[in-house]
Amino acid sequence: MRALLVAFVLAAAGCASVRNADPPIDTSEVEYHSGETRLVGHLAVPSSGGGPRPAVLVIHEWWGRGAHADHSADRLAQLGYVALAVDMYGDGKITKDAKVAGEWAGAIKNDPAAGIARLNAALDLLRARPDVDGQRLACIGFCFGGTMSLEAAWAGLPLRGVVSFHGGLTTPKPEQTAGVKASILVCHGADDSFVPREAVDAFERSMRDNKFDWEFASFGGAVHSFTNPEADGSFSPVVKYHPVAAARSWELMRDFLAERFR
Repeated sequence: MRALLVAFVLAAAGCASVRNADPPIDTSEVEYHSGETRLVGHLAVPSSGGGPRPAVLVIHEWWGRGAHADHSADRLAQLGYVALAVDMYGDGKITKDAKVAGEWAGAIKNDPAAGIARLNAALDLLRARPDVDGQRLACIGFCFGGTMSLEAAWAGLPLRGVVSFHGGLTTPKPEQTAGVKASILVCHGADDSFVPREAVDAFERSMRDNKFDWEFASFGGAVHSFTNPEADGSFSPVVKYHPVAAARSWELMRDFLAERFR
């Protein structure tokens, strides 16, 4: 009887592991270009093939394209999407130096046309793939990448939805509002001192005034970089991972994308 019980427990555990296993995906480094700038992205696709599928751009934090963006692309592929973690700086460069990161991000901020051109190059790469449905595209981003996701919407890129995780909040210029096509989801840390209350108010006012399709979720106790497990507070106590907010915001994003890709 004991042997049968052990066998049953082991069999049940085996079934559970199969049920909970992540769907297999294929990943690769891909090179693409924006003008003379060489960009290196991380591509994740479901191993099951098929398609064409919706596709999602993933924009990294100001440090450059690293593990957090790549892993997020992998998770999106496990949801059935083709996902590309983009390179906004060129040559796949990444740093741990905040001063350098600020300079790289600042260069994009000061030349917004270059940033949008690099996102368009990433979209071109995706649309050229036979497994991608070029009519069902979206963009998500973290911190600097969250701000860039909003800027992609304001620039009128052909996206069904954009998601900003703990990004800086920008609003469209008056001449941009008519071209905004994307639905907007912002996942914000309620205690993120990098984003003042005035910026939140201005963002919400712009969304209402322009009658955009938008949603703003504020997570209590969460500060900047709350989705990134590498944010351990050592850089700053107000830059720290919050596992509950990370999980809840990912689920919110998952439902948002599923709705936009119907």
